[in-house]
Amino acid sequence: MISTNDLRPGVTVEIDGEVYMVIDFQHVKPGKGAAFVRTKIKNVKTGQVFERNFRAGERLNRAIVERKTMQYLYQASDTYYFMDTKTYEQIPLTKEQLGDAILYLKENLEVVVMFYEGVPIGVELPTFVELTVVDTEPGFKGDTATGGSKPATLETGAVIQVPLFIEKGDVVRVDTRTGEYLSRV
Repeated sequence: MISTNDLRPGVTVEIDGEVYMVIDFQHVKPGKGAAFVRTKIKNVKTGQVFERNFRAGERLNRAIVERKTMQYLYQASDTYYFMDTKTYEQIPLTKEQLGDAILYLKENLEVVVMFYEGVPIGVELPTFVELTVVDTEPGFKGDTATGGSKPATLETGAVIQVPLFIEKGDVVRVDTRTGEYLSRV
């Protein structure tokens, strides 16, 4: 059991038999009434994110989630295969279990697979990934000074906004938390 005062991003809790991960939290002390904790939590099985308030000091069951570093191997239809780098054991995860993570999965990428009671429930991507631009409109001379952006399709199928000077074939660094362009590699 943990107190709502101990909630931090990344902490997993069990509510009504479901496992949730805290994405964001805020302690709120209104001028009138009791203090409470406003949280944004994500269902680790379905990927659904919603906000929920808890009374300050309320007790929650902590969900023990095991994390293993694994390597993404390949995709076969809607199933994605990962390999434990120590035991070489392979596990499949479905498109639903991965959610938006599939937009940044590249073969041989090291990810952290989360297990709850021995069952894989999802992955944690590295904070940044480097992906190749496979399609974007051509840039024109002088476009770098305007500060504009254009859509670019990456090798994994993700579409992000990039500066006008990025061309087809460039490798870009992307923040997997927000899906934003960071820099050209």
